[in-house]
Amino acid sequence: MAAVSSTSSPSSAQGNFVGRLAQLPWWLLLLVLAGVTLLYQFLTNELYTVILDKLARGIMTTIFVTLVAFSSAIVIGLIAGLGRVSKNPVIYNLATLYVQVIRGLPILVWIFYVAFVLTPAFFTLTNALGDALSPLLGADNFLSKANTQDVTLLGRAIIALAFAYGGFEAETFRAGIQSIGRGQMEAARSLGMSYFQAMRYVILPQAVRRVLPPLGNDFIAMLKDSSLVSVLGVRDITQEARLYVAASFRYPETYNTLAFVYLSMTIVLSLIVKGVEARLGKDGRGS
Repeated sequence: MAAVSSTSSPSSAQGNFVGRLAQLPWWLLLLVLAGVTLLYQFLTNELYTVILDKLARGIMTTIFVTLVAFSSAIVIGLIAGLGRVSKNPVIYNLATLYVQVIRGLPILVWIFYVAFVLTPAFFTLTNALGDALSPLLGADNFLSKANTQDVTLLGRAIIALAFAYGGFEAETFRAGIQSIGRGQMEAARSLGMSYFQAMRYVILPQAVRRVLPPLGNDFIAMLKDSSLVSVLGVRDITQEARLYVAASFRYPETYNTLAFVYLSMTIVLSLIVKGVEARLGKDGRGS
């Protein structure tokens, strides 16, 4: 037995070493290596410095679009998610129609549709309403004078992204609400709460806690999908890169820098989301 133990010990140690080696985050090490390489270029190559300065002009636009669109998407998604679990057939079907339309259209197509179809149609209806109310509001009322150009392409892009992600968040909230046991609602109603009070004070606080990790992942996805606003000419990071490439034809350097900027932002956000997930998991075990 001792001989068998002595002969198997080296292979066991070797297997443990290989196992630990395989568990290392090689993907992160490779990303760090690529980042260090690009950082060296930024410090030593003037061209990379110029490109980074050009792209920096669009960072605030990207962050602004992401924050405003995602905040709006959460509100829209919460409303639609409540509609998806509503007992009212009209509300349920309207919410389901919205979710199915959003899930059936590519986000890029949806951005074009909102910008060049729905926005002009909305102002056409607004002008018609203003003309109909002209005896009460006057011939030059604000509804009649409203114009499609009043909404910038940046505004249209934000609206499109908000409603696109609102459809995804609706399903996230629906799943979170339905994950709460029915006994919670029944107990709240037995205490004299109305349906809306029970939903607000009992169900939603628990559901929101459960859907925070997927909401964080969707926020990262929104940051990446915000690059789609460049198709409308919005001066985000991607559009700034496209404009610089069109003038300089320095494709590798420009798109290397663009990829580095997006990767930096998404990795930081991913680490924050993982930290939130770990904190929620720890709190959940403690309770």
